[in-house]
Amino acid sequence: MNILGIFPFRGGALKPLAGLIPAAIRHLNTCPPPPPPIERTLKIGQHKVNFVEAGAGEKGVILLPGALGTAWTDFKPQIEQLPVLLPNHKIIAWDPPGYGKSRPPEKEFGLDFYERDAEAAAGLMEKMGFEGGFSVAGWSDGGITGMILAGRKPSQVEKLVIWGSNAYIAPKEAEIYENIRDVSKWSARMREPMEKVYGVDGFPKVWSAWVDGMLGIYKHRNGNICKELLDKILAPTFILHGAKDPMIVPEHVPHLQSSIANTSLHVFPEGKHNIHLKYAEEFNKLVSDFIQK
Repeated sequence: MNILGIFPFRGGALKPLAGLIPAAIRHLNTCPPPPPPIERTLKIGQHKVNFVEAGAGEKGVILLPGALGTAWTDFKPQIEQLPVLLPNHKIIAWDPPGYGKSRPPEKEFGLDFYERDAEAAAGLMEKMGFEGGFSVAGWSDGGITGMILAGRKPSQVEKLVIWGSNAYIAPKEAEIYENIRDVSKWSARMREPMEKVYGVDGFPKVWSAWVDGMLGIYKHRNGNICKELLDKILAPTFILHGAKDPMIVPEHVPHLQSSIANTSLHVFPEGKHNIHLKYAEEFNKLVSDFIQK
């Protein structure tokens, strides 16, 4: 879950490009820079979907944000850096239907909202010309969407990258969701990023609806989000994990490793939920190396 306000804001200024790893520096010195990101919308099913397109490669990678997250709130360092590290790939970062600029309509958090997002993500990549295959990188809720997409359409997902994600809801996690429902208890710094997207009055309503959606899955599906799809994932899968992530219980990582056929793991010992922003340069290098293998 992207608890955007509960962790340090992740859309701030990037570190200088000089901090990138030497291979990226050499690439910058020998290749023209990728074109600047552009923001577009496409009709996917009944939804207008907003997304950011970066890079000019022939292969595709879709970035799937967390709960209530958008392309820019959740993936600014990746939008800026991955086109350099993955020159043969086009980066697509979306606002899922019902989030950010992919509104109206507002999101409905029924028991199948992850499945609907997975279908829409596949539809977007197909419309972008990647129906033959693409890579998926998903954070938190986006990682759940990615696992469902990879399990339902195994021939389309070439590589899968997930972090901060779970295939089921543990009892402790249900308690966490209820405890963070009331955003008035959050600090102003924690609330502001989402208030900018949804409005001061709108954010509490959307967040509470998300909590209700998660608790609905916990109560009516015995906490199962997508466990039955894990053994259907054929794509090589890279699990990244913050060892101090307060949003998922530690048991999820070994469960994913034992349930998905082809996995590798990298742990950030001091990482929390937002490792891709806290450790952006290291994270981006690890992910780009994996996708290019």
